[in-house]
Amino acid sequence: MRLKTEEINAIRDCVAEVFGPDTPVWLFGSRADDRQRGGDIDLFLETSLDADERLRRRFRLLAQLQRRLGEQKIDLVLADPYDPQDNGQLIVREAKANGVRL
Repeated sequence: MRLKTEEINAIRDCVAEVFGPDTPVWLFGSRADDRQRGGDIDLFLETSLDADERLRRRFRLLAQLQRRLGEQKIDLVLADPYDPQDNGQLIVREAKANGVRL
């Protein structure tokens, strides 16, 4: 995994503050693979919040992450763990199967 300890802690803290301390978060994509270089920070979160509240908190989380991590490209994928349609998406399956839970 190609994140510094401070970055991992910042991500965990921001997710806990915006979505709650029990919200699972995974790092996936190129930053989860030590053999790759560069790349944006791809994060996957599971939340059962309704769509409107999920969207509001998504933007709040992205803003907080930018403040804590600096100017970086951050992709944030959210899915409801109880929604079969969300869980059937390829990106969700990929994030959970090959990502690193933070």
